[in-house]
Amino acid sequence: MQGKECCFVICSTPGVERYSTPGVERRSILCYIISMVRKTPFINGEYYHVFNRGVNRRNIFLNTSDYKRFLDTIKYYSFSNHDLKFSRYLKISYDKQIEHFNNLENKLINIVAFVLMPNHFHFILRQTEENGISNFLRLFQNSYTKYFNTKHKRTGHLLQGQFKAVLVDNDSYLLHLSRYIHLNPLTSFIVKSISDLEVYPWSSYPSYLNQNTQFSSLVDIKIVSNQFDKAEDYRFFVNERSEYQQNLDLLKHLLLE
Repeated sequence: MQGKECCFVICSTPGVERYSTPGVERRSILCYIISMVRKTPFINGEYYHVFNRGVNRRNIFLNTSDYKRFLDTIKYYSFSNHDLKFSRYLKISYDKQIEHFNNLENKLINIVAFVLMPNHFHFILRQTEENGISNFLRLFQNSYTKYFNTKHKRTGHLLQGQFKAVLVDNDSYLLHLSRYIHLNPLTSFIVKSISDLEVYPWSSYPSYLNQNTQFSSLVDIKIVSNQFDKAEDYRFFVNERSEYQQNLDLLKHLLLE
């Protein structure tokens, strides 16, 4: 494999420590950010936290149409065997779009969780095809950047450098990461309350609460939801620590500096 594909963050987890806040646990994490040729590709079947932000911290979503276009783009490019160009796909009816995806087989990645924020995004991805994550990120970021630059009459890069990725190495980490991602709009004051968070349209959180949205089919929530008896239990898991991010040293290395 040639070329600089991404900034790959590798974490070791030597132990568990406690915050000063009673009952809040975190793992000590030693992280190495490797800005070099990544010799080891992403591994099929493994889970990764993938994230990026706007260049110079600029907003990458300026209106509702931008958010919707981004979600359409990631849905389309999560597959690799389209017989329909993206420009044509966008013009067909919603029912035809569903029919189109039902006929596809070669999926690059599964999206487990996501959130879109004004100037950045987070995903939990599972790679299902060789080089799936790298190809998915390359295709959708290029496509969305072209759309955004054309629509908003700008030129140049939209996203900051190469995307970053973190291996999610156990179920506990996966659960806490999903909560971190789903709480982003609240802890960043994009929404003002828990009730607003639960209907935030640019996140997979409503899907975890069994809300049927246009983009519910975008996510495969089973790896997380199956660890709870019902959706209400996951809601409690997220909501019980609505100030979770404020004390979240665990994921400091994931902040988009």
